[in-house]
This record gives sequence, structure tokens and C-alpha cells, in this order.
Amino acid sequence: MKAHPDPAAADTSHKKIMILAGEPSGDVHGGHLAAEIRSADPKASLFGIGGPNMAGQGVDLIFPIEKLSAMGLVEILGQFKQIRQAFQIFKETVRRRNPDLVILIDYPGFNLRAAAWLKANTNAKVLYYITPKVWAWNQKRLNKIKAHVDHAALIFPFEIPIYRRYGIPATFVGNPLMDQLPALTFNPATGRNKPLTLGILPGSRRAEIQTLLPVLLQSATDLSQDYPKMQILLSAAQSVQGELMEFVRDTLATYDPEGKITLVEGQPEPIFQQANLLFAASGTVTLEAALRSIPTILVYKMSPVTYALARLLVKVEHAGLANLVAGKEVMPELLQDDAEPEQICSLARKMLESPDTYRRRLDLVRRRLGPPGASKRAARIALNLAARTPNKGI
Repeated sequence: MKAHPDPAAADTSHKKIMILAGEPSGDVHGGHLAAEIRSADPKASLFGIGGPNMAGQGVDLIFPIEKLSAMGLVEILGQFKQIRQAFQIFKETVRRRNPDLVILIDYPGFNLRAAAWLKANTNAKVLYYITPKVWAWNQKRLNKIKAHVDHAALIFPFEIPIYRRYGIPATFVGNPLMDQLPALTFNPATGRNKPLTLGILPGSRRAEIQTLLPVLLQSATDLSQDYPKMQILLSAAQSVQGELMEFVRDTLATYDPEGKITLVEGQPEPIFQQANLLFAASGTVTLEAALRSIPTILVYKMSPVTYALARLLVKVEHAGLANLVAGKEVMPELLQDDAEPEQICSLARKMLESPDTYRRRLDLVRRRLGPPGASKRAARIALNLAARTPNKGI
């Protein structure tokens, strides 16, 4: 493969950098990245699409992220107009401010289109940070990334061979969660002395909550027959509102009429701090659970048609990020027909009898994700890419 110039080899200078994040998680990562860029070059001009985290680090927002993060069918239909408006403002801002570098954060539908437009109309370098999940599906996006992106800052080690195979300049910078969750020292004695607590994390999307919540609540109530003093905490993510929150409350009342299960709304931090065991839907939350060394059963169900389609399209051996990072199953997965209360409870009993065994398996995830400092490494790449931008107008 052709050798690519080291993006960390050029001199930095005070540059104009645009950051594009289209959803709350991207805004969080964008905020951390902006802080590191500011630290390295306090005079850098930062602007783009984002939210309060990016604004808090001095990024001049040209379009608020709230207009791109709709929930519900009616809101999503109306969102197309907002996306078109955001893209038009993006183009106008690029023409007016002529950035040296544009950093794309996740949100591939919008950002890959932006990358194509930038390459066709500007001299700006393009860095993709938090790249699309091409390792799971839609690998055709790699062709677009190769054509329109100058460098990819990868956050999972298993992405490296994929990008090498396509000849895309890329660097594994580490995972941002490693900065948010420094190494934790687990004291087995403390763990045994605290009240037994089960955490339920049924996801944040309507379809997965409606499918998984009844199964997980039934499993929890069945398990509590063996552990009558067990505390049960149910997470309702920040995005769970309106009719979906009513569904959660009604379902909870059906399976827990005596009100023994505690509903934790918003951030799941209280659950992470107390849980000895988690029942969790597939998603980033399972990676966070692994980094916190909390034994977890990953549970996922979908409609038979959707599952059959997913098996055709998804190209990975495991559903959980922790298992993908480790390269093997360190977090048990019960999917589709296996995701039933009897099997969930049977596995839960086994894990509660030997928690340290399952906790130690998760150590591999932290080792594979590398040291903290993902945002700092990504910022270094960004500034050096910006320094190599030709000094030409649009």
C-alpha cells in the first residue's frame, strides 16, 4: 500500500477549522476535541454545527444541533427541511470563511455528503473523527471516505485493518470513553458488602424499548424470586419522553405492581455506580459497562423480518461492542430466540455466583482500547492536516 504522509509531521499554525456534529454524542466528542485544539493553538478559529458542549469550548455555532436531533415520525419528517437548511448554511459558511480543515464527527448521512461537496469545491482538508460503522454494515461508504476524506481518526482497534485494506489514510487514536472512564480499581470485598443490585438498560430507541422492556422486566422479577433482597434499577434514557415514557411507566406498573423497581430517568450513572449485574440492550452503553468492569448480559430482540435482514447485511461476529473490541465473547450475548426470561435468568444466576470471573474477562476490553488521550491525538492530527492546506481561496 502506498505510504501516506504522517499527519503529525507538519508544523502547526493558527488555522480556521470547521467542526460538523449532527447529534448530541457528536457534540460531546466535538467539545472535547475543540478543547484540545484550543489548548494546542489558542488562536485557532473554530466554527461549525454542534451543541452546548462545542459552544462551551468557544466553537462559533452556525446551526444548532437541536434542529437535527428530532424524535418521532412527525418531527423526523419535518427534519428534512432542517437538514437542507443546515447544509445550505454549511456551504455558505465554507464559501465565506474558507476553512483550512473540516472535521466530521459521526452523522454519516450528512457528513459524507459534506465531504463530497468540500472535495469538489474547496481546498480544505477533511478529517473524519468517529467514523461510520462500516465494520458492521454499508461498507460501500468506505469508497466515499477514500474519495473525499484526507484522514480518518479511528476509535476502535478492529477498524485499522479495514481502512488499510481500502488504502485510506487512518490512525487509531484511542477511544474517547477512556478519557471519561479512567482505570477503576475494584475491591472484591467492597463489591460483596454492597447491596445486590441489578440494572436494566433497555436502550433508547422506541422499537428496542417496546420489544425488550417486557422481556427484561419479566426476567428481573423472576430473578428476584431467588434474590428477594435484590435492588432493581430501570434506566429511562434522556431521549425517552412523551408517549414512549408513558409506555415505560405502564409496562413497569404491569410487571412490578408493588413498585419495587426504581425508575432512573436521564443519565444511567446511578445504575453504573450501584449495579453488580446489568441486563442491557446492544449499544455504546455495553462498552461503558465493560470499562466499568460490571458483568453484563447483552440482550437483543427485533422482528423476525428485521432480524433476517440484519443477518444478511451485518458483517460482524458479535452484537456487542465489548466483544468486538476484545475479539471474542467476554460479555455474554442472548439474541433473538435466546433472549427469553428463562435463559436470561439461568445465565444471571451463574454470573452472580461467580462475578469475579466475568469481571476479569472484561479487562481485555480496556487493554485493547489503548491509553487515554483520544481527543488530544485527534487534535494533533487535525492541526497538522490544517497546516498542509494550500493557501488558496474558493
